[in-house]
Amino acid sequence: MRSPARLPLYTPDQRRRRDESIWTLVQGILAPVQFLIFLVSLWLVIRFLATGEGAQAATISVVVKTLALYAIMITGSIWEKVVFGRYLFAPAFFWEDVVSMLVLALHTAYLVTISLGWLDLHGQMALALAAYATYVVNAAQFVWKLRSARLDANRDVRDGRDLMGAAT
Repeated sequence: MRSPARLPLYTPDQRRRRDESIWTLVQGILAPVQFLIFLVSLWLVIRFLATGEGAQAATISVVVKTLALYAIMITGSIWEKVVFGRYLFAPAFFWEDVVSMLVLALHTAYLVTISLGWLDLHGQMALALAAYATYVVNAAQFVWKLRSARLDANRDVRDGRDLMGAAT
């Protein structure tokens, strides 16, 4: 038994706007850069928690990761406005945006804790790990959507539809 057909992620017009937008390229650059920053920072945070060494490097790395997150969130909101006509919570990316808000809240809470001296260093790093765990979930959501968009494009080519959605 086949599962019910999934609606395409983009309408033909949304796909055209996505493909023509400079913000698509910006997101395509920022996402892997942010992921690389995340990996380095995760290693530094875990190293600090395991050995007690490198507290300043770990702290700086989480701040840099948070700034990269802010950059990708702002440009991603602009991208969403260009493609879907709204800055956040477009139906195609609703749940990704919901989880993104949690990711932002946890990263921002981290900045607040270091700015105001709340929590000890281990508590701050535990908060950073919680923020990173939600980031991994959110990144997986976006990778899944990218895969879905590619499957949609492949299906359109296979079914003989061009970018405008008409049969060729």
